[in-house]
Amino acid sequence: MSSTQATDVDVTAAGDTDGIGAAMGSYFNRVKGGDVGSLPAVLGLIVLIGLFSALKPETFFTALNFANLLNQGTAIIVLAMGLVFVLLLGEIDLSAGFTAGTAAAVLAVALSSWGLAWPLALILGLLTGTVIGLSIGVLVARLGIPSFVVTLAMFLALQGVMLLIIGEGGTITLRSDELLAVMNKNMPGWAGWLLWAVVTAGYAWVSLRAITGRRKAGLRATATSVWAAKTVAVAVLLGIGVYLLNMEREIVRPGKTACLTNEPPDPVGCIPVLKGVPWAVLVVLVLLVGLTFVLSRTSFGRHIYAVGGNTEAARRAGISVKGIKIYCFMICSTLAAVGGVLIASRDNSVSPTTGGAQTLLFAVGAAVIGGTSLFGGRGKVMDAVVGGLVIAVIANGLPLITQQSGIQYIVTGLVLLVAASVDAISRKRSTTS
Repeated sequence: MSSTQATDVDVTAAGDTDGIGAAMGSYFNRVKGGDVGSLPAVLGLIVLIGLFSALKPETFFTALNFANLLNQGTAIIVLAMGLVFVLLLGEIDLSAGFTAGTAAAVLAVALSSWGLAWPLALILGLLTGTVIGLSIGVLVARLGIPSFVVTLAMFLALQGVMLLIIGEGGTITLRSDELLAVMNKNMPGWAGWLLWAVVTAGYAWVSLRAITGRRKAGLRATATSVWAAKTVAVAVLLGIGVYLLNMEREIVRPGKTACLTNEPPDPVGCIPVLKGVPWAVLVVLVLLVGLTFVLSRTSFGRHIYAVGGNTEAARRAGISVKGIKIYCFMICSTLAAVGGVLIASRDNSVSPTTGGAQTLLFAVGAAVIGGTSLFGGRGKVMDAVVGGLVIAVIANGLPLITQQSGIQYIVTGLVLLVAASVDAISRKRSTTS
């Protein structure tokens, strides 16, 4: 056995002996060196939840509001997932919000005016996003136009496209029970627990397989005790979420009572019982797993990080930089189209303002707040989820405390500024280290 192999085996064995302590020490060393990841966002999320729960426990800290919070953040999270791919390259997409609106408008027209079945209309809407992303990617990668300029032009042009499709002041109703159910229906209780079991078991298996593979290769690997602690933490956190969502969370109104479970509202005016994990959560989980696999387990994902870290070095290594950029913009716009479908499902309709207002700003903010660097080369899809939850908590909790829109904008802007500052400071520290 070589000296290098002996050293690796000794380190692994020591990790098994005092695994959790050694892992925590290693993590703190990485944080000191500037590799903070999603830590600021996680801490901020905990602080915000604690603050709003203390100030408005009767409205914020309820099962009903927990489900509403998830629904409010779903579209932003999906948009932010797409933006992560572009931000990893050090680029930006200012048109993602109206790409979502345009795709949703095409979907709605295909359903209502063209009479297409919802699967075909959905495919057409997603292809709309893909084509928009292809156009942006070609202009940026092939012609060398800065992504800021190209996407700003698309930001303006797509608003005009939406007006031509929908009409000024018009609204198109989303006519599909299947698509409306995505953001307005919930899973049965047993399905939520089945999803919990599958996700927990999948996480445990994938992480254990990675540890075993590294040990077989003679490389340093996470200790078994650390793996067990992480698995238990994931199981507990997800279990608490499923338990809360499976609680009855009917809206209590004066003079009305809750309908019996699984029975429709009667003419007297009872209200339906709401419970179960929203189907939108499943959409986010599927995208999270799939996109994380692409970034962390494929050569395409490694090439994205390489291009974002050092474009010239990646080009000299034989990576098709132009192709990577085009594909990333296509992924971003396609996911924006998915976000547009989710927004239309939540609103039950599509209008010229769909995807507008603060949608883009919140999506970019979610990616950056979650830990994705604005300078490229650093970030994960999970950052979009964490950052999206922070944005959703702020958007959900602040109106319960104050109705002044000015304060809400100021707080959201300050949170984004703090996230960008942390990104810049951590990058300087990592460079120094």
